[in-house]
Amino acid sequence: MKYSYYPGCTLKTKAKELSDYAVAAAKVLGVELEEIKDWQCCGGVYSTSKDEIASKLSSVRALAQARDEGHDLMTLCSACHNVIKRVNEDMRGDENFRTKANNYMAPDMEYHGEANVVHYLEMLRDVVGFDEIKKKVVNPLTGRKIGAYYGCLLLRPGKVMEFDDPENPQILEDFIRAIGATPVLFEQRNECCGGYMTLNDKELAQKRSTAVVDSAVRNEADCLITACPLCRYNLEVNSETKLPVIYFTELLAEALGIKEVK
Repeated sequence: MKYSYYPGCTLKTKAKELSDYAVAAAKVLGVELEEIKDWQCCGGVYSTSKDEIASKLSSVRALAQARDEGHDLMTLCSACHNVIKRVNEDMRGDENFRTKANNYMAPDMEYHGEANVVHYLEMLRDVVGFDEIKKKVVNPLTGRKIGAYYGCLLLRPGKVMEFDDPENPQILEDFIRAIGATPVLFEQRNECCGGYMTLNDKELAQKRSTAVVDSAVRNEADCLITACPLCRYNLEVNSETKLPVIYFTELLAEALGIKEVK
């Protein structure tokens, strides 16, 4: 199985572990991630303004390139996934937006929503399968109590993302079981960490992040896992309560025996 891979900016800098371990683990699982050429920043935030075109063009170009290569477009960062999938929905269902966007595209890259956007976790669940992952685990994380932190962007808006039940998601808990650990349910697992509010309202971001970590600690989690670099930053830096926060791909790599356990 082969995917066109869109890493995004942060995974090339502050969140290299999220990407590097994802690519390495995919190889063990028989999946190839081929990074698309000349990708640009997705914009980081999806603008709900219908006349905002320019900030979404990089997503359209990435989608067109995946289509031309004949692959689904794989994403990993929660923010990138949210932006690109929502732009793809615009290109499929909003004729006015599609026409305006294609006016900026080269004639041979005109795009109408033909590609599919797949998050790495969806690939693990729907293509590889968690039962198959269990078979490939060489270092089961037995005894580890892990809280799955979804945040906002993977799950919402639910009808567009179609990732999991926004109110009661299970995919990360199923992933945790597949690598031999015990999932810890906590009430703040799909609530906002403060997100980009950390840029102009540090107090609010601190309040939200602390609420998330406190919730996990009350339910006896040893650590949190996430797919979002900004969530990890907020939960580690802004929370008054401290708990290790790890990218889910790091634990996958550890379970598959391709990450050295410190």
